[in-house]
Amino acid sequence: MYFEIVGEIGDVELIARGPSVRERARLRTQFGAGRWRKLKGTATVRFRDGTVCRAEVHWYEAHGVGRKKLKIKRFLE
Repeated sequence: MYFEIVGEIGDVELIARGPSVRERARLRTQFGAGRWRKLKGTATVRFRDGTVCRAEVHWYEAHGVGRKKLKIKRFLE
């Protein structure tokens, strides 16, 4: 991962759940079974070079598995 989340993720919204998650089969194969959901939120992120900024992040999450495949979708500042 080329960035890390600093603090908490706020303004969390559900994008998709259950059969609407397109990558569900691959997530199940790679990380295990669970109720997979795709979520988005805003967070402060820090890059390897020390730069800190606010960004919208998307990720997949399942109970018992946790957050997987975090991705920055756009910068807010």
